[in-house]
Amino acid sequence: MPTTVKGDIDASVLDVQNLKTYYTTQRGPVKAVDDISFQVRKGEALGLAGESGCGKTTAALSILKILPSNGQIVGGKMLFRKTDLVSLKEEQMRQVRWKGISIVFQGAMNALNPLFKVGDQIVEAILTNEPRVNKKEAYERTGKLLELVGVQFTRARDYPHEFSGGMRQRALIAMSLACNPDLLIADEPGTALDVIVQAQVLKLMSELKAKLNLSMILITHDLSIIAELCEKVAIMYAGKIVEQGDVTRIFKEPLHPYTQGLAGAFPSIKEARRRMISIHGTPPDLLEPPSGCRFHPRCSKVMKICKEEEPNTTEIGKEDRCVACHLFGGQ
Repeated sequence: MPTTVKGDIDASVLDVQNLKTYYTTQRGPVKAVDDISFQVRKGEALGLAGESGCGKTTAALSILKILPSNGQIVGGKMLFRKTDLVSLKEEQMRQVRWKGISIVFQGAMNALNPLFKVGDQIVEAILTNEPRVNKKEAYERTGKLLELVGVQFTRARDYPHEFSGGMRQRALIAMSLACNPDLLIADEPGTALDVIVQAQVLKLMSELKAKLNLSMILITHDLSIIAELCEKVAIMYAGKIVEQGDVTRIFKEPLHPYTQGLAGAFPSIKEARRRMISIHGTPPDLLEPPSGCRFHPRCSKVMKICKEEEPNTTEIGKEDRCVACHLFGGQ
């Protein structure tokens, strides 16, 4: 049975326990998120990493309960401020979104309405979630938010198409902070940005995290971004978390063969030049995931038990770390 990394649950902003989210299709349920657990503490950033299709975005949409119509949370708990979000009705969830948990969606241009000015969209978010705030106060707060993320307030009158990619991403971050949330979820914040603009956006997020004592969940397939911004990392594969813990320890000494493969696929600017090694094969079909460990068809260290039994999540010493692999089942 998967376990959560050791930690003080009372100090957690978000405590996800054995979450399961499936998509209903004509061929059967797609097990996009299948029994995952993790915690995010106050002022802490957790990186959620893995290949495309491993369930990262579904986990984020589950936390906010904004899944598409065929998506359903079928098990587990999500404790936010000690309240289980799974049991909340839609009206109650509206009190959590924006003011408690906000999200920066992947693809900034698609997330902003092209028919409305950027400033008006931020103002709308404030007025919708804080009815006691008048329009003048909302505009003043919008100006401060835009300046906080490095955008001049005069640009609030512009439409999304008049912003560059980096500025749109900054505007989305400003919008996500409009109601002073405790937890910010950023889904692939570096997507479609060149490396210079991406570095600026990541620096901004790091500064905001420190200045506002924000808790964050950073979703990405790029391990270098997680190394830059996060204290903890959870590695997802085929709807499961296969390894999680302190980001420095996991990058220096990855334990799970999948984590080792991800780390080996990234070049180092400090080490001697070497050939990059990719993980052969492709992620499995989550309509019919493999028996046993879901990574076993691609694993170079596969054993007989890997094909037959799903590995338990094992806590590794006192390192605030755990891994789901039969290689470490006896520790």
